[in-house]
Amino acid sequence: MGRLFAVEIVYRGIFQKKLAANISRGIVLAAHKEGKPGISFGRYGDSPERNGIPAKYFAIVATDETTLEEGKAKYEPKEVDVTICVDDTLFKGVESWAWYGLQPINKLLKPDGALIVTSLKEPEELIPLAHRKEAPYKLAVLKGTPSFSGLWVYKDDHTDVRILGAIARLLPELFGLASVQETIRDEWHNELKATSALRAFERIGTATVTPDQGNPQEPYKFEMPKWTEMREGIAIPGIPLGGKVKDPVTGEEGGWRPGRNTTFKKWATRTMRPVVDFEKCIKCTLCWLQCPDSCFDVTPDGYYDANLEACCGCGVCEAVCPEKDCVTMVNETRFEDNSSQWEAWRKEPAAYDTHLAEWIKDRPERSHGFRFKGQYQQELPNEFARQG
Repeated sequence: MGRLFAVEIVYRGIFQKKLAANISRGIVLAAHKEGKPGISFGRYGDSPERNGIPAKYFAIVATDETTLEEGKAKYEPKEVDVTICVDDTLFKGVESWAWYGLQPINKLLKPDGALIVTSLKEPEELIPLAHRKEAPYKLAVLKGTPSFSGLWVYKDDHTDVRILGAIARLLPELFGLASVQETIRDEWHNELKATSALRAFERIGTATVTPDQGNPQEPYKFEMPKWTEMREGIAIPGIPLGGKVKDPVTGEEGGWRPGRNTTFKKWATRTMRPVVDFEKCIKCTLCWLQCPDSCFDVTPDGYYDANLEACCGCGVCEAVCPEKDCVTMVNETRFEDNSSQWEAWRKEPAAYDTHLAEWIKDRPERSHGFRFKGQYQQELPNEFARQG
């Protein structure tokens, strides 16, 4: 009986599609250099992809054809040797558009498997964001900013080949560095990229994550109905009506919180979230009117509070707000929960203002998409400098 290797690449739909495909294909080609057959494919349930919504690619490799055929017979792997997370904001969990419920980023990882993430943060900053796992696993941080582009464009910042180099170090049974570099020379015809893979191989380190580390929250669970319990025809429960919002200080009720889907939470889609400076808010209503997902709740005192369970992080509110620094998009990894900003401000305005100043002091650029022609050409030198 031969050995089967499985690698999953978790990425942001559309924005990182080409990146994920490159990594998955590169894994299979590098393994092929050592006589191991394999297959690369995107998860069926993620098609067609949506902007920013988590999606997966898989690379399945075996030591022989018979074992590979056994692996290919499965819809998708039930466990993997390596999970690759190409955006650190996905550390909080993954919710595809094709199912309900947030699932842990490390859900499929085998005991002592490797979780590789692209991030500028240290392991101790990332570990609390991921759900706890019953068995220990290795966390490897590949230093760099998450690479975003689009469906028809590609940001060639060497993230793909650096991840291949990291895999060669963490799972040498799959393939070695020499096979990775040979694949890069054959497919990319770029010696600099081969050097980037070498640097990642040399520099990647791991931290062991134990079962008592991470987010203790229990992941979402549900039971599929039996055929005798299914409704006749197609019946979809309606969204409940909304209601008033309660002031946590005065107890006054007012404003309006619209009804929303009680199960599907769109927040896993976002890489950034809006933070609001309520003292600068002029109550112009533009964020509330222009939000494509109706995620703003109207408060009793006439402010607009982004409901962070419903917000997908599109940034429209920041774009339409006429007041400077009233609404600012901030990287999602800065936050551990989706609690109400307005309630925090009402309860302790001074403490909220202190947090707000810290969140927006280094106002980040948007994390994906073109804003002007030549943008990525300007960004690449800075990214290579970070990578060293």
